[in-house]
Amino acid sequence: MNVVRGILLISLLLYAGNTFAQSNDKEPVAILELGGAASHGLTGEGPSYGPNVAVEFTPIENWLEIEAGVTPLFRRHSTEWGTDLLFKKPWTLSKKVEFMAGVGPEWIHAREYGITTNTIAGEAIGDFMFWPSSGKHRFGWYLEPGYEYNFGRGHDQSLEISGGLLIAIP
Repeated sequence: MNVVRGILLISLLLYAGNTFAQSNDKEPVAILELGGAASHGLTGEGPSYGPNVAVEFTPIENWLEIEAGVTPLFRRHSTEWGTDLLFKKPWTLSKKVEFMAGVGPEWIHAREYGITTNTIAGEAIGDFMFWPSSGKHRFGWYLEPGYEYNFGRGHDQSLEISGGLLIAIP
């Protein structure tokens, strides 16, 4: 039931309208995210860590951003590759700070103790983007906490956080 409440809350945030409009500066074609990620299972798995890479673009200005990313996570006797597609609603909090709330599906390819599984999961995230220069958004950094619910056997749940460098693609 808590998962349903969380999804409803994120959905309300996505469709709440434009409380803060995004800046009118020329937006880049896409933004590349390079960083690291950590995940901690809520249903018994321990922590896992790894790099992540994602690219996001804006199909509907001030309303929708789409992010596609890959994150390999490693822990003892286990490797998990997560590939996600997130649909995010952006808000500009200031000239240097943006926030996005997003949800989307994730495909998980895992190998644990020699057994390989492929499952589908749902993911909800908050994405904070920080741009040091208030003019053009060329380089910045991000912090992205999230929650993942795996629909496969065991219905694993985890809290995640990723962060790193933002590179605007003009």
